[in-house]
Amino acid sequence: MSFSKDEPEATAAGGPDLSTKDPAAPPVEFNFPLSEIPKNPLGEGKFIRTAAALIIGDEILNGKTLDRNSNFFARYCFEWGIDLKRIEVIADDEEEIIEASRRMVNSYDFVITSGGIGPTHDDITYASLAKSFGQSLEHHKETLHRMSEMSKHRWASLAQQNPEQRAARERMALFPDKAEVLFIAPDVWVPVVRLEGKLCVFPGIPKLFQRMLTGLTPFLPLPPPHERPFRQQIFTSQPESSIAPYLTELSTRTKAQGIRVGSYPLLARGVYVALIGRDQPAVQSIAQEVVQKLEGRLVTEEEAREMAREKEKGAA
Repeated sequence: MSFSKDEPEATAAGGPDLSTKDPAAPPVEFNFPLSEIPKNPLGEGKFIRTAAALIIGDEILNGKTLDRNSNFFARYCFEWGIDLKRIEVIADDEEEIIEASRRMVNSYDFVITSGGIGPTHDDITYASLAKSFGQSLEHHKETLHRMSEMSKHRWASLAQQNPEQRAARERMALFPDKAEVLFIAPDVWVPVVRLEGKLCVFPGIPKLFQRMLTGLTPFLPLPPPHERPFRQQIFTSQPESSIAPYLTELSTRTKAQGIRVGSYPLLARGVYVALIGRDQPAVQSIAQEVVQKLEGRLVTEEEAREMAREKEKGAA
């Protein structure tokens, strides 16, 4: 299964302030080298088991921007067998970033932040994280180089920037001095900055976030295949209240097997029942029982995603 194929592909990303090309500029292909795969930051033989997401931005909290990144991250974690434990949305506030980042790094194996790494005054994520983990800030030379190379082919006006404007742009390469800087794509100058071997900093732009998270995959100590969950969904036209007693009993009965039972109603249409577990034969066997008990049918992941998209459209 690979949900990323269903997502809109990110274009060659210039970075947070390069969303529009200079129409007069000829197309240029970039082929920067990728970073080497580092040693496992969790220790030899260990792998990511738990994760958390910290979504940073006043624009999320005031409703101006819809957060799509946490949903993409949740699906990413499920695909790779990572147990996503927490998603938090916080303001562009230094104290809140410091408190949440420290707490999450102490509690989970893989933490991501999204947002707050642009050139404007309220983009304070790097500076706040530096304080959080007792580091100073310094410009990263290779990031500045890649930024400059890509920028001069996209924005002719950058050559006329005054010192204050240039300093604002270069803030996007001002990282905590002990952080790992991981370049994950040949045509993206923005690196993934990793602190404490756990916390990875991402931009808030959804296409760029998706591209960079997917590109980070080879750099992560992901769970082995046998640790990844299997999900089977069943659709029934019966109302949720009618099937609730059976699902309650089923959930209690299958808990010892590590199988989770969920139900997701579609207004006036029926209910999707989801069974999730690492023992695929056991999940498939119970799914057949559910089909018979609820007079339902097995559905594919793609069909379930399509129904979810229809449900989102109806709620909009």
